Amino acid sequence: MNTKTLSMIGALVAFVVTSGLGVMAQSAPQGQMKPPQSGSMGMGKMMQKPSKGGDMTKAKMMQSCQEMKAQKQKMKDDMKTQDAQLTQQIAEMNGASEEKKMGLMSSVVTNMVEQRIAMDARKTKMEEEMMQHMMQHMQMGKETMSQCPMMQGMDEKSGAAQKEMK
Repeated sequence: MNTKTLSMIGALVAFVVTSGLGVMAQSAPQGQMKPPQSGSMGMGKMMQKPSKGGDMTKAKMMQSCQEMKAQKQKMKDDMKTQDAQLTQQIAEMNGASEEKKMGLMSSVVTNMVEQRIAMDARKTKMEEEMMQHMMQHMQMGKETMSQCPMMQGMDEKSGAAQKEMK
């Protein structure tokens, strides 16, 4: 590639990244989160606190645990799907003629930035929900944590991580 093409690619990448950051900055006022979409496991559902009578039964809590586990798995599946789409776009770009490569590269970079922004927001939301979920377990008693599907397997993971550090 010649210097002019490299300069154009650099300018294109810089433009797409700064455009993506501008969209992200405009999407929600600083310090405010958008409300969760209907049908999602929203903060309202997760912030329910057991009342004096202990309205949050173990059965309801386990249902909440299963929903959160399913939400986490869906996010992993969505990421795999996005990776496959990007892989396909890159293969198409690499096989394209020089005249078409710039346009295809622009599409790939734009898609990557959009996916990254959306996934970062989704992960942040899920982290907040996970913290609320753990708080609910603490309110119900620590013994409910060991029954949580989200926590099962954590001992094996932390044990494996400790072995790797040695």
